[in-house]
Amino acid sequence: MDKRPGRNYTRAAVVILLTLGCLYVLQPFLAAILFAAAVVISSWPLYQRLLLRLRGRRTLTALTMTLSLTLLVIIPLALVAYNLADNVASSFDQIRAALNQGELLPPKWIRDIPLVGDQLDNYLRQLVASRDRMMELARRMVEPARHALLSGGMMLGAGVAQMSLAAFVSFFFYRDGEALMAVIRAAMHRIMDEEAESVAEIVSQTVRGVMYGLLGTALAQALVAALGFFIAGVPAVPLLSVLVFVSSLIPVGPPIVWGGAAIWLFAQGETGWAIFMLVWGFFLISGVDNVVRPMLISRGSSLPFLLTLLGVLGGVIAFGFVGMFIGPTLLAVGYSLMSGWTHTKDPIVRQNGNGV
Repeated sequence: MDKRPGRNYTRAAVVILLTLGCLYVLQPFLAAILFAAAVVISSWPLYQRLLLRLRGRRTLTALTMTLSLTLLVIIPLALVAYNLADNVASSFDQIRAALNQGELLPPKWIRDIPLVGDQLDNYLRQLVASRDRMMELARRMVEPARHALLSGGMMLGAGVAQMSLAAFVSFFFYRDGEALMAVIRAAMHRIMDEEAESVAEIVSQTVRGVMYGLLGTALAQALVAALGFFIAGVPAVPLLSVLVFVSSLIPVGPPIVWGGAAIWLFAQGETGWAIFMLVWGFFLISGVDNVVRPMLISRGSSLPFLLTLLGVLGGVIAFGFVGMFIGPTLLAVGYSLMSGWTHTKDPIVRQNGNGV
């Protein structure tokens, strides 16, 4: 009587239980590990070139890559998170003081709004004149808005902590990446046989394409927005630029930021600069998405709009701030693998015209 099938089932059960146990232990750090893996995969060609320049010194090369990630991403985000919490608290304190002193008046441009401008201006002036009604409005709107913005700052701070842990993990991924990949390839060959190489190639190409598209487009939009804010004289340029960087990961996100800046300029009586901000935002800031993203994702997976949106929102819910990057990347990998396994037209084929 052959006992091999029972032995195989036992081995599979043990492997599954061990895998579940490992995932349970690593669950608090899973977001940082996944983000570090995505960053390392997408920047691996740069690491290889730097390794040649440093004559094969893996530890020094890994440390250089990790410090670069820290200086370029983590420290600016930490400074913005700190300034966001500080500025939000002070701004709402000023609004509360203005409400108490009755010095808050509607801006002049409200009266110029067609059809409803006069009625809206009169209503706001009556509202400001009545301290009781104004304080009731403050209790209902100002404090919830303050808490919402502070919660956003706290989420950004938690994202900084996750990215710091991801930077620490990425050091070991860079240094020991080749040995780790050898183990992963061997495991994939045991499971998938001849399909292992193609699956690994699809995963690496997709991760690079999505990360290049997300981060590259977000950075380009943030830089263009910073230049526009600086030219128009909008305050808090670093903070607004980072908000553009973060919101660019969400479809139609940046117009909320530069549109708000244009409204602020209108309120200050700077109509010309407000129009400039609208034109700059529509044609340059938002236009970057249509030019840079296709160029950067040219060797990756073109994730549909719905999956991109669900990936960002679901990633934030599941993993926090870094989920903005992890969610779309995981969905893109799954989308590419499913396209290949079902023999449908893979996004990589559609982008390159010649497949992987």
